Amino acid sequence: MNYSENTVSYTTTNSYATLNPLTSQTKNVWIVLHGIGYLSRYFLRYFDELPPEENYIIAPQAPSKYYLNNSYRRVGASWLTKEATEQETQNVLAYLDAVYAAQKFPEKCNFIVLGYSQGVSIATRWVAQRKIKCNQLVLYAGGIPNELKVSDFDFLKDNNTKVTTLVGDTDEYITKERRETESKKIEHLFGGKAEQIFFEGGHEIKKELIQNLV
Repeated sequence: MNYSENTVSYTTTNSYATLNPLTSQTKNVWIVLHGIGYLSRYFLRYFDELPPEENYIIAPQAPSKYYLNNSYRRVGASWLTKEATEQETQNVLAYLDAVYAAQKFPEKCNFIVLGYSQGVSIATRWVAQRKIKCNQLVLYAGGIPNELKVSDFDFLKDNNTKVTTLVGDTDEYITKERRETESKKIEHLFGGKAEQIFFEGGHEIKKELIQNLV
């Protein structure tokens, strides 16, 4: 078989969802990156108990949509797979750049980047590669990509960015060994400045933990 694989560039369109109005009363602007199997509009439900007048939440949408089961009714999405990861990462980062540019929120707002599960890998790559100056970086129940280095996050120290990680003590996707490995990685990458929170629970978002962030 005389096989070859080629690439082509083209313009595409993707949606994103927002929660609450952006006004002069807004104190916190969030970009929240969902986990595998979510749609962005449903992921926003985890943030609906934050004070709406103070919190504006932007939920980008992972581009690769698929049916979640054989009933072909419920749809989920994924950010990346092991196939052409580097190329797809750049596509996703370009999309996040476009969302970020389109919003144009005031610099006075407290800017929070949050990644959940698979969204952690996207949040950390975007912040590191684009040098995103956020006030808080929240990494919830996910792993940081192995290619990222200490130098990728050095700028966060100058920006006084608060880094918080959260993981459940019975998370079915994170074994005790992996939890210890990730904890050491976090200590190394952020120079011991990250706050690591271990809560009672599994692979889940707890609204009260989200509220405690602000």
